[in-house]
Amino acid sequence: MYARKIALLILILFSALPVVSQTKDAILGKWLNASGEGQILVYKTGDTYAGKLIWLKEVNNRDGQLKRDEKNPKSALKNRPLLGIELLQNFVYQKDGVWEDGSIYDPKTGKTYSCTISMISSDKLSVRGYVGISLLGRTETWQRAY
Repeated sequence: MYARKIALLILILFSALPVVSQTKDAILGKWLNASGEGQILVYKTGDTYAGKLIWLKEVNNRDGQLKRDEKNPKSALKNRPLLGIELLQNFVYQKDGVWEDGSIYDPKTGKTYSCTISMISSDKLSVRGYVGISLLGRTETWQRAY
């Protein structure tokens, strides 16, 4: 009887390990932004997390030309296509489904903001961009794209 309890305890402990190790990487995958205009692929790069724009609802502008990063403050980057731009950079997993110390680039304004990402559920992210302190910012909810 005692051996059964130990075996059951060991089984429970080992089955819980994959859940703990997946927590950091729960953010990985494709996410649809709040407006539904873009899809961001979040991936791991070393010990940090990043995300690039991999899909746009409208790839071309009104003139039929490929949308470019025209609002970028760096003139050398203004002509690059929006698709493939790294929007999220340098996020570090903290705990309890929170990634911090990263930044988010907004191609609509050409501005980069400090950012925190929180996992709301397995298919929803809270993405908060801010200047200075987190109170001065805006939060969007992103939906997992399958």
